[in-house]
Amino acid sequence: MASSETLPDADAAPSLSRIADAFARYGNFTLGGGSATVAVLHREVLEKRKWISNDDFTLCFALARLTPGTNLLAFAALLAASIPCALIVIALTALFDRWQDNSIAQAAIHGAVAAAVAITAKTSWTIAKPHYKSGNRLRVILIGAAAFGLSVGLGVPAIQVLLLAGVVGTFLPIARP
Repeated sequence: MASSETLPDADAAPSLSRIADAFARYGNFTLGGGSATVAVLHREVLEKRKWISNDDFTLCFALARLTPGTNLLAFAALLAASIPCALIVIALTALFDRWQDNSIAQAAIHGAVAAAVAITAKTSWTIAKPHYKSGNRLRVILIGAAAFGLSVGLGVPAIQVLLLAGVVGTFLPIARP
């Protein structure tokens, strides 16, 4: 993939075990769901470790939203990020019934939901910011507002919104620096 950003040389490429370790660590101990995990992984994989470029991360994120991964890397990341947290969710779900009448637990749940919304907005901004700052403000605002309106206002399924955004993004002009 061509990118204007500097990528690490092939000798600095991480091993499968280092990638699995990063996904296991941040995929399982990041609170706030998938959006929060993506934001943390963005910081770790792109900004801190510089394993890939921002363009590659954005492309991988978009493709991951459309299709499940089929290669060994995606499988290792999926297992490392899913199994431990799935076990935690199963345990918490079993306890949830007991928490229905507990006002402190209910307050904590409502707070966690509010935080998840904020984290989702932050993740969206993390992905859109490089494009917004590169002079594509109107493009980012139009596509983002339309996607939000279609999804929230009209209830269009996420996959259809993503595909439509991809088609529209193909035809909207891109500002070049």
